[in-house]
Amino acid sequence: MKIYLMTDLEGVCGVKNSVDWVHMDSRFYPQACRLLTHEVNAAASGFLEGGAQHILVADGHGDGGIDPELLDPRVEFSRGWPEGFPFGLDESFDGIAWVGQHAKASSIGAHLCHTQSFDYIDLSINGVSIGEFGQLAYCAAELGVPAFFASGDRALAAEAESLVPGIVTCWTKQGTRKDSGKHCTTPEYARWNEGAVHLSPKRACEKIRETARHAALQLGKNRNRATLSLRPPFQRVAIFRPREQGGQKTISVEEHPSSVIALMNIPFHPKPME
Repeated sequence: MKIYLMTDLEGVCGVKNSVDWVHMDSRFYPQACRLLTHEVNAAASGFLEGGAQHILVADGHGDGGIDPELLDPRVEFSRGWPEGFPFGLDESFDGIAWVGQHAKASSIGAHLCHTQSFDYIDLSINGVSIGEFGQLAYCAAELGVPAFFASGDRALAAEAESLVPGIVTCWTKQGTRKDSGKHCTTPEYARWNEGAVHLSPKRACEKIRETARHAALQLGKNRNRATLSLRPPFQRVAIFRPREQGGQKTISVEEHPSSVIALMNIPFHPKPME
């Protein structure tokens, strides 16, 4: 089996907040990259034990999140996709997985949730609210590649299970905020979901390895499992927060007659909401 593994940083166990952990100039950024790489190695070990022969790890975090020196030598590593979506994924892969993924913008009970940036209130395709997980899962479905595993916080696990029935998930932390934060400006929302209860990183890696192995075994038994149902034409709607108090929300609506992948590569054109 050939596996594509997308990664992010905010969903990693032990990554506590955005300011101190996820940016290149953050004081704990190197530690965050190490924590992610350990989780990736745990997932890779599980996939290989479950029958995978080839794993491509995609470093999907904005400033990068993989420490190449710590990466399992049995996997390959990818960064930089000038063509945009689907970030190097193609029909040759038997399955797609996620590690370190966070929940979509405005999720309740999530940790550091957002969609691309803290500017988003919501993004949807054909009326289905999705985040970064859902965007790539829909692209994978268009290519016939099933989404079979995802790890991150508890809200991400619930989001993935709701969108992709039968996906195997592993959550390693859970947010403590009980409000969506839809009322927040962008700067307010960047600090809105910082509270969380984490497993220890060691236990998180053990849990990821166990569930990744189970997921790979399931995928190996049913490589032709159904993917997400896609019905063109496609419409993408994004609603953005105001940048300051008293500012106005904006909305961007784009359409494509036949391809989610093409739709996701169309630039946004925000306009004030009426």
